[in-house]
Amino acid sequence: MCGICGAVWNESSKAINRTTLDAMTDILRHRGPDDRGTFLQQGIALGHRRLAIIDLTPSGLQPMCNEDETVWIVFNGEIYNFAQLRRDLIRQGHRFRSESDTEVLIHLYEEEHENLLQRINGMFAMALWDVRERKLFLARDRIGKKPLFYRNEPNRFVFASEMKSILTVNDIPREIDPTALDDYLTYQYVPHPKTIFRGISKLPPGHFAFWHDGKLTVRRYWQPDWNDENEQLTFEEWSEELRALVTDAVRIRLRSDVPVGAFLSGGIDSSITAGIMQQESSQQIQTFCIGFPQKEYDETAFARQASNLFGTKHQELIVTPDIENILPNIIRHYDEPFADSSAIPTWLLCEQTRREVTVALSGDGGDELFAGYDRYRAVRLGMVAEKIPYIFRKILAGPIRNLIPASTRQRSTLRRLKRFLEALGMEPLEQYLQWIAIFNRKRRQQLYTPEFSEQIREYDSLDFLRQAEQHCSQRDRVTRIALTDMQTYLPCDIMTKVDTASMAHGLECRAPLLDYRIAEWAARLPIRYKIEGHCGKKILRETFRYLLPPDIEHRRKMGFGVPVDHWFRKPLRNMIQDVLLDSQTKQRGFFEHKFIEQLLNDHFANRFDHAYRIWALFVFEHWIRYWG
Repeated sequence: MCGICGAVWNESSKAINRTTLDAMTDILRHRGPDDRGTFLQQGIALGHRRLAIIDLTPSGLQPMCNEDETVWIVFNGEIYNFAQLRRDLIRQGHRFRSESDTEVLIHLYEEEHENLLQRINGMFAMALWDVRERKLFLARDRIGKKPLFYRNEPNRFVFASEMKSILTVNDIPREIDPTALDDYLTYQYVPHPKTIFRGISKLPPGHFAFWHDGKLTVRRYWQPDWNDENEQLTFEEWSEELRALVTDAVRIRLRSDVPVGAFLSGGIDSSITAGIMQQESSQQIQTFCIGFPQKEYDETAFARQASNLFGTKHQELIVTPDIENILPNIIRHYDEPFADSSAIPTWLLCEQTRREVTVALSGDGGDELFAGYDRYRAVRLGMVAEKIPYIFRKILAGPIRNLIPASTRQRSTLRRLKRFLEALGMEPLEQYLQWIAIFNRKRRQQLYTPEFSEQIREYDSLDFLRQAEQHCSQRDRVTRIALTDMQTYLPCDIMTKVDTASMAHGLECRAPLLDYRIAEWAARLPIRYKIEGHCGKKILRETFRYLLPPDIEHRRKMGFGVPVDHWFRKPLRNMIQDVLLDSQTKQRGFFEHKFIEQLLNDHFANRFDHAYRIWALFVFEHWIRYWG
């Protein structure tokens, strides 16, 4: 687990010199605090910051090369099946100088070039320089756990694990992409392949790229048939397969030469992960959770129950964060505006965990793979509502909706019901976006200045979801939405949040439920085995019931949230006003200042809960003051 960067060029005027390469590499120190390495020759520069996990000796240093120095690599991630691959390569005559998984990739590339990606199971972003062909090969893992940014120019290509590394190159401009800003205010993140800056891109999950002689070619290597639903197996057969897959996914993620622990929130996914981890371990594992004084945001009691059942060495921390001091650091670390407020508890959890271990297993992925979010049940309810005659739906969407107070909190059942009713009558994907958007289409139109609206006049942020949904168009509606989330929300939000927060503290996070074998398996699972009545994750709950205390097995999903609505009305009120009502903010020309004033006034007066909209605007303004 590391930070990588580099560049290739074919004109001397575009060359990356030693000073620039050192700056690109060292700005990633937090991702790899243990060591650094660089490789610089005519036309190629590679940089690496090392977080030593496998083979802690100097043999594991990068950039790494083969025996005759014709293939060089910088690699960020873990290959969980590297031991078997290494044995196969040795039988084919390859010689190894280290025990690291990175060296396996070099020799696998010699044998199979880009087809190596079909052989490996892991999380990764990698760049290999083929000296003979003067060709750069890049790849990102199937799910998108590890990031890879790049800028492709005539005669030069620059890449890195984080955008801040690319921005250290002096002649790279920082021009905001208006469509990316519109996406951000819709989704709370900037979707791949775009970034907030024109000319800088993200390699999408499950893709590889070649840069050769000034030409960039990007291709998808992982695209399962999401329309392939398997109706042949019984529930018991599905359950048996799931137990074996998840157990193996946890087991292979325990390989490490440094201490390994687990996040344990007390939810279903983290409890299953930690429970299997303890079963597969020969010694007591360490588990970690954080909580908040506000009861509705605190899960520590559930985490404690799970820990007592498994017998883990458990640590919990109740935090009243010094938000005014930690927020600027968090926002700056994300490089792009990122408005998922659960980045705050994730940051604090990673900070706490890193004090004890270097690797932590998480339960990420269960909600997307097994329909755990409330919004999937809303999709089902929407399908039922469509059968109601139009006149009654109109009544539901009008007078009844208006009876629900606007001040109702974002996380409340009434607020979710109000949002649900507002979307009745829309086409399914538009309806879904209406439910999940930070600013829906109508509010974005009110927010933007005429000048900014003109720049995005022909752009539709819904296209991001449409492109993902087309790969699963023949499935039932709930499955289509969940598979769309797996291709969009999961890599762009959840994986971004976890990677940035963990690597900021030099912590490696591994997510067994997001083993690509489980993802492909879960995609074929009929929806009736995922959702039953009002309960999601049916097959997870029943398969791993022996690992779930009753209070956890039957609890509703809580989410990893923070009380931003409370913070904005009390401790952060002055800070929010100082930033969003400042003349510097007003002069940017993106937003209507009077609309922002109205948002704040309504929220402060408890007339409407605009917490997440205010948060998104605050994050963007704070971000642009630092990075813009």
